[in-house]
Amino acid sequence: MVFKKFHKLKAKHQIIVAILIGFAVVAFWRGIWGLLDIYLFPNDYKLSLWASLILGLLILAATHYTVKELT
Repeated sequence: MVFKKFHKLKAKHQIIVAILIGFAVVAFWRGIWGLLDIYLFPNDYKLSLWASLILGLLILAATHYTVKELT
């Protein structure tokens, strides 16, 4: 029932739905980064940043994606 209402809202108010989806994506990633700041080397901010960067690059390399494909 909720999905039917959402589908009708989506068809009539595309801008509102786009804003809601954008907000949801940003909120999700903000939460992920917040958790990483707390649990991934919480006492060493620089090490946490470098570890996140290296881990992200390794995941991209392992899945055969490059920065060029993302832009």
